[in-house]
This record gives sequence, C-alpha cells and structure tokens, in this order.
Amino acid sequence: MADVTRVYLITGFLGSGKTTLLNRIIEHFPPERKLTLLVNEFGEVGVDGSLVEGEDIDMMEISKGSIFCVCVKTDFIKGLYELNTKFQPDVLLIESTGVANPSDLKKDLKLPIFNDRFQFEEQFCVIDAAHFLDAYGVYASLEKQIASSSVFVINKTDLASAEQIAETKKVIAEFHPDPLFIETTFADIPLEKFFGPDYAKPAAAGSESPEERKLSDEELESFIEEMLDSPDLEITPPDLLVSAAYQWTGEDLAEVRSMAERLPAGVLRAKGLLEENGRVVLFSYVMGDWTIEPTERTPAEVENRNTVVFIAPPPVMDDIEAVVRDGPWINRGVYQPFQPQQGDA
Repeated sequence: MADVTRVYLITGFLGSGKTTLLNRIIEHFPPERKLTLLVNEFGEVGVDGSLVEGEDIDMMEISKGSIFCVCVKTDFIKGLYELNTKFQPDVLLIESTGVANPSDLKKDLKLPIFNDRFQFEEQFCVIDAAHFLDAYGVYASLEKQIASSSVFVINKTDLASAEQIAETKKVIAEFHPDPLFIETTFADIPLEKFFGPDYAKPAAAGSESPEERKLSDEELESFIEEMLDSPDLEITPPDLLVSAAYQWTGEDLAEVRSMAERLPAGVLRAKGLLEENGRVVLFSYVMGDWTIEPTERTPAEVENRNTVVFIAPPPVMDDIEAVVRDGPWINRGVYQPFQPQQGDA
C-alpha cells in the first residue's frame, strides 16, 4: 500500500463537464496502481456514480450537499479517515458538486487524524464556456471555485463564441495574475501535462513514524464535533439551491423532450439516465440547453434508473412541478441540503 495518497480535485459549476474529465483521467490511469474516486453530488439521489466509467475502481459517493459545507462535512471526514486507515490508494480523485466552495479542502487534508497521508497535487476548474457568463455574479460558489483553482479547463468551446471565451478568460484573470487556460471540447485536455509517467507512482514518503493507533468510532465522532465547532469553519452554503427528483414512468422519450422544452428558465441543471426499449440514454440539461445521448450502460448497471434530478432556486420548484404534473412523472421529493430535514436533530 502507498505511504502517501496524491489528491486531485475537479471543480466547476453545474453541467460544466466534470464527470467527462474524470472519465478521461480514469481511462489513462495505470492499471497497476490503486485509484479511488470520491464523487460528491448536491441532491439526495445520485446520478454521476452511474456515469463513471472503468472497472475495479474503488468509489465513494457522498450526496445530500457539498462535502465542503458543514451539512455533509462529517461524511467527508469519515470517508477520508477510512481511506487513510483501510484503503490507502495511490491516487484520490475528488469530483465535487457543482455548487461547492472548495476553499477548505487543503486544510481538511492536513487534519492530524490523517497522519500526513494526503498530498494535494492539483485543482482543476472546468468552465462551461457557453454558460459561464450567465452564472457568474449570480452564484457565489462559482467565484469561490475560480479563486481556489490553479488550472482552468475552458470546456464546450464549440458552443460558445470567441467573444464569450475571451470575456470568460478576462473574468478569471481578475483572480489570478497568470492563469493556465486550456480551451477544449468534451473535457479533452493534455493529461500528460498534469498526469505524467510518475503521477501514479507512490509519492515520496516522509520519515518513518510509529504506527498510529486507529481511532474508535466514538473518538472519531468527538474529533469531528470539535472540528465543526471551530469558528473559522465554512458553515454557510454559498448559494441557496434545491434539488428535486422525479421518476419517469413513460416509455417514449418524446415525453422527456416535451418536458425539457417547457422547463422554466430558472432551472440550472437536470440530469438522469433513462431507459427506452432496453437502451439507456443520458438526459442532460444545462441552463436552457439540453441533450439526450446514448450510453453504453445496460439497464441493470444503472442505479436510480429513470430518475431525473433537477437543481434550481427554491421558487422554481413549483414551476417544475407544474411542467410535469400532467405527464408520466412521479415526484420523489424535494431536497434542500442546507436546511434541517424532517427527523434531523
């Protein structure tokens, strides 16, 4: 097992192409090394986990909010602790939710309970060139992602004008004196530039130290509770958004297309893996633009099949309900990760 785990973080606003970049990295990862994925989703029902490609890859999924907010930070810290004490991968890839504020990540990785296992390497911020300017200035999380990132993948350039791309770069450059930009489509970046021949080899370990005693469940809970009481902890969500999950009970994708055309302008993101005649397609909606594309998944491989998750500000939820009310859709619940849920303490 590796003495040190290299950590790479993929951030970016909703629908920018983070999962596509994640899959490109997985495809080129050396099979002899140990890779773990941590996929964080905003909603209560996860979709991205079923979109991750590759076999025999350890994956942790954390839903119901951002791993960098107090709402699910407990799950995040527990997951890292399990990686430290049990799995000990060579590389950890983290795909954060599109509304995450990643400012505290480096500090979290240095918590004493991890015994210097995690070595932060790079933070990629995937930018949707076609929609960035519409979202910037409205959603605080986008600004936080830009401010803390080091590499900017200007994605979907085929859907944006030269003027949009230039203005996007100008905005990002306000946060960084010399930003690194990569213009691309389908998150196709020169991986060798960041993941060279040595990136999956064990990182250089520090001096040997006595083996640390593993914390009990009670001790770990106590540590996290004390950490959450810290006055400098990021405890407020950057943006007030809600997710809603709807199950599609129809048989004809024309019903999905009709729904997409009628969605209100306030919907930021919608995504779901849907089955029609034994084939699985991906429905993807980003700020008014949507696609339905075939996948290589079989129905048996897809968890939460025929479920579409919508993300939007709270007032838009009623408008979504009005669109689907008379169609083959069943409301599986609305979830606000940053507010106490029924049954919570």
